[in-house]
Amino acid sequence: MFELINYIWIAVAVITFLVLVIFKIKAPYGRHTNNKWGVMISNKWGWFIMELPAFLLMPIITLIGPTEKNTLTYLLLILWVLHYFNRTFIFPFKLKTNNKKMPLLIVVSAILFNSVNGFLNGYYLGYLNTEISSLMSLNVMIGLVVFFTGMYINKTADKHLISLRTNNENYQIPYGGMFKYISCPNHFGEAVEWIGFMIIAYNLPSMTFAIWTFCNLSPRSLNHHKWYKEKFDNSFPANFIAEGADQTRAWFYYLMS
Repeated sequence: MFELINYIWIAVAVITFLVLVIFKIKAPYGRHTNNKWGVMISNKWGWFIMELPAFLLMPIITLIGPTEKNTLTYLLLILWVLHYFNRTFIFPFKLKTNNKKMPLLIVVSAILFNSVNGFLNGYYLGYLNTEISSLMSLNVMIGLVVFFTGMYINKTADKHLISLRTNNENYQIPYGGMFKYISCPNHFGEAVEWIGFMIIAYNLPSMTFAIWTFCNLSPRSLNHHKWYKEKFDNSFPANFIAEGADQTRAWFYYLMS
């Protein structure tokens, strides 16, 4: 039954991806926010509320479950908490968008998304996991490298994007780092994180979550890319190309346009 729930959740992820891409739906928060989706709430508190279930559910369910906990279990808990502590308690309150709001519908949808993913991963580790893997096993070492690489990319890109809003309420074109090659390295970094987590955990729920991350963030990244081109017109990505160091990026955007 537990496996079936995971496969159904994966199917929902794929359907969501197809709907977002085919019908060109833009999730109405952040730069795409609008008030046509019902009641609006504070952007910062919306982020906090919708990320909190993932931060709480997975560790609690894992720890109260009857399975014997091993070093790998605690490692996965630490990685999960590291990510969601930042997303819940740090990231929202660094945002320079004091007056921006998001639809309550988005918050409720994200609560469902985070609750299901937190439950699936926590239930497996707390109630079903019987494997004992060494921290020195190849998949764990590779996964740790991938996870922390993704975390670094994600946090560095988020920090850069937030810094652009410090003295200017309007969006600006981000330069440097992974922004040389892709429009949304913050999304890319988060996807890489959960691929790393999947490699370490080597179980169905972690794979389910990695698939969901891709299906959720890749359409949003594409929408961001189109938004940049529409908002900055000829300045994007022409400004990057004019600086002389970004032929790779120029080629990438040519393919995406």
